[in-house]
Amino acid sequence: MVSAAEQLASNLNLSAFAKAEDLKKRLWFTLGALVIFRLGTFIPLPGINPLAFAEAFKSQAGGILGMFNMFSGGALERLAIFALNIMPYISASIIMQLMSSINPKLEALKKEGEAGRKQINQYTRYLTVILAALQAYGIAVGLEGSRNAAGSVVIEPGMFFRATTVITLVGGTMFLMWLGEQITQRGVGNGTSLIIFAGIVAGLPGALVQLFELSRTGSISPLVLIFFLVLALAVIAAIVFFERAQRRLLVQYPKRQVGNKMFQGDASHLPLKLNSSGVIPPIFASSLLLLPITVAQFSAGQGPEWLNTAVAALGTGQPLHMAVYAALILFFAFFYTAVVINPKDTADNLRKYGGFLPGIRPGEKTAEYIDYVLTRITLVGAIYLAAVCVLPEILTSYAGIPLYFGGTSLLIAVSVTMDTVAQVQSHLIAQQYEGLIKKAKLRGTKR
Repeated sequence: MVSAAEQLASNLNLSAFAKAEDLKKRLWFTLGALVIFRLGTFIPLPGINPLAFAEAFKSQAGGILGMFNMFSGGALERLAIFALNIMPYISASIIMQLMSSINPKLEALKKEGEAGRKQINQYTRYLTVILAALQAYGIAVGLEGSRNAAGSVVIEPGMFFRATTVITLVGGTMFLMWLGEQITQRGVGNGTSLIIFAGIVAGLPGALVQLFELSRTGSISPLVLIFFLVLALAVIAAIVFFERAQRRLLVQYPKRQVGNKMFQGDASHLPLKLNSSGVIPPIFASSLLLLPITVAQFSAGQGPEWLNTAVAALGTGQPLHMAVYAALILFFAFFYTAVVINPKDTADNLRKYGGFLPGIRPGEKTAEYIDYVLTRITLVGAIYLAAVCVLPEILTSYAGIPLYFGGTSLLIAVSVTMDTVAQVQSHLIAQQYEGLIKKAKLRGTKR
């Protein structure tokens, strides 16, 4: 039975949601933007023979292109205008963040506040156009050389086809980048993550039907099906547990005197998340794995021998793919945590407001202690991310289970859902505070 307190809290949340007009607008805007994204995944590129392309993709879908297709919501399988998805923008963001840590000018820009971040975002957009153009041109050339029993994939090869393909795919990526920024500013949640989340969730019903069909036809045994469903639930529970896990450092504030009154020192906590980087490491790692071999997969083995060998070795389920994927996740977990949390700045802020960690000298010693704790919990978080993303991928590749039930897709789906729910709750709390402030002002005016 639901307790009276829980029922009261639920009623208060519902009443607050009913009055939160701004939140409703944000939710409707987010939903509308995601619908537009889904519609774009069904608009095909011009000049393509759909039957021949479907045959060519079917022969490559079991590899890393299957993961790319999952992130794009099926746009790659249909060779739609959003086939590149938002991956070039993610790759550009990786490069710019790495350069910001190496290049002094970019590092100085990052410290300039809002103006500096806007300039870095502008550089990221320019780099996105360059990367998307290179990928789109490579795809166009690869498609022209692709031929199978259904005929040539490209109806009329030539420079006109290459130009239209580059313009269309680059335009689709830039539109998705803009759409993601609009969702972040005017909607609810992180726009880039929500676009990838929408692509994954859109394919889950079909993947579930495919999973039960595999069991019905005898491709996998019922015991394997039950085991995998239980494993998926266990992975989801583990994701929720680890994403909520925190290490709280006790922070104390000294006694202070205001006028003739002496106020007792307060105590609070500095929360350090076990996984401060969120879903960024798997997305970054997938993006880097997809970048060099997306085009090579469409060359139908006509490229250099070393490239074909690399593509085969980096295919989904291959030992090299798993090793590189896990290594990239570990690297980006530490790298992105270092970008998000700066122990020196945190220590300086604590000292500025009079706070200190018990037994730790303020300033440099506090920064060293925070860095010590952060490094160790990040190691645990990075191992958790690598295990969640890699271990289920091994089972899906060897059991022939759809990629949508892999660890990467489940991690993104669960984490983005939790982040979006948290943002909705914060909007509701802000709405309640605004209502209380307005009531207080009205009472003060009446008096």
